[in-house]
Amino acid sequence: MLTDKAGKGVQHNAPGPGQSAQNPLRTGGNLLQLVSPEGERISHPEFDEWVKDVGDEQLGSLFEDMVVIRRIDAEATALQRQGELALWPPLLGQEAAQIGSSRSLRDDDFVFPSYRESGVAYVRGAHLAEIAKVWRGNALYSWDPQRINMATPQIIIGSQSLHATGYGMGVQLDGASTAVLTYFGDGATSEGDVNEAMVFAASFQAPVVFFCQNNHWAISEPVRVQSHVQLADRPTGFGIPSMRVDGNDVLAVMAATRLALDRARKGGGPTFIEAVTYRMGPHTTADDPTRYRDPNELEDWAAKDPILRIRRLLQAKGLLTDELEARVKAKADAVAAELRSSCINMPDPQPLDVFNHVYSTPNPWIERQKDHYSRYLSSFNEPVEEGAL
Repeated sequence: MLTDKAGKGVQHNAPGPGQSAQNPLRTGGNLLQLVSPEGERISHPEFDEWVKDVGDEQLGSLFEDMVVIRRIDAEATALQRQGELALWPPLLGQEAAQIGSSRSLRDDDFVFPSYRESGVAYVRGAHLAEIAKVWRGNALYSWDPQRINMATPQIIIGSQSLHATGYGMGVQLDGASTAVLTYFGDGATSEGDVNEAMVFAASFQAPVVFFCQNNHWAISEPVRVQSHVQLADRPTGFGIPSMRVDGNDVLAVMAATRLALDRARKGGGPTFIEAVTYRMGPHTTADDPTRYRDPNELEDWAAKDPILRIRRLLQAKGLLTDELEARVKAKADAVAAELRSSCINMPDPQPLDVFNHVYSTPNPWIERQKDHYSRYLSSFNEPVEEGAL
């Protein structure tokens, strides 16, 4: 669960992986787990401290977040099937990993996601129309990264880890206490970009948390083909301490992420978190997982459903009231309706919009191309307009 092969000799005050040689827990078969699949709260002497402030109200809020982002996912999948979205990358089954980690961030922290972190975007404050428009094909971008401190979705597998490390090195030079969190899947750990990012992060002790959502399937290849060792063992070779957590346990994910972020902010350098979860749906809506996945495997993981787990915990604590159920359902319904409305009523992009937002400042080459294209379009005797995107 924890590794102490890295981080030694680093002077910092943050407790974290790699700092305590006395801790008997190491990366291995056991996962950090604070809530069992049956909803039983499991005490852990080292990690309970990191979620001690999560009381009854906060548990209800985490439950609400997870239900809402599952509803966003279901609505977006339906919109794609109805021809309103070109593509959608489902997050079904990974709600605890996304909510537990994103709810651990400060406003000034910065996130570099892959294409699947729609739940993280929701938590960071992205508008539903912004989440949908890139998948509708209306724009090449989503939200303003500076507004919510989260980069736009990265389609190229693993390259966001390089961006995160570079940003983290910049944070160091600025002398800020900001931490950086980057998400990727198990398949991305086989990409050169992720490994190169870890080399630089370790060398310069950049304040980066590498958050791997091991959902067991890199498109159609199982994780056992990707790696013959646990993924949390890989970063120790770069000198990065790691944790392996139950990615379907929102409290365990939160505890691990808070620890890693605190360590980064206090000069402890990078940390790797392997959140062991499962992709319940297809890789994207263009994928058919029945062609490569045993249905019995899906049934086994359905019993470990992250929302069912926190629901059982709330029931055990007597917190799952009719009032809470009604509030969560109303919020999920409202969010789904807003997503559908904003998607269907989204204005179409205009031809010249393709030249917008290529550079942050005016560029003569882009302006020249834009002028040429505008004159070409005008040759058809039709008005040329620019949209508001």
